[in-house]
Amino acid sequence: MKMLLDDSKLIYLQIASSIEDEILRGSIGEEEQVYSTNQLAKIYGINPATAAKGVNLLTDEGVLYKKRGIGMFVALGARDIIVRKRKEQFINEFVRTLFVEAEKLGITKTELMDIIERYERGGEEWPSL
Repeated sequence: MKMLLDDSKLIYLQIASSIEDEILRGSIGEEEQVYSTNQLAKIYGINPATAAKGVNLLTDEGVLYKKRGIGMFVALGARDIIVRKRKEQFINEFVRTLFVEAEKLGITKTELMDIIERYERGGEEWPSL
């Protein structure tokens, strides 16, 4: 589960994202236990309170739940929650931005679709616009 933390994003968000990635990859399944906040703190060399903030964020979103005295577990439907959330983020952060920038640059929808199709086919040459 070890990932490199960076300064571009708050640490607790990176911890939450790392756990989500493990769930999406299937490394941690529904109803399986996740690392404790103390384990996360040790793995990443961070304060346990920071790790707890990331875990609590996922708990608030319904991705994780707590079994008292045992630990944190992946909730039923967690993968669907994560996929839905990340699709919304993708649309808001990338797709909308793409269309706004394309409009500013005068790139038509047809040209944009051509670029996407060329990229999808693995085309090394980008169309000259």
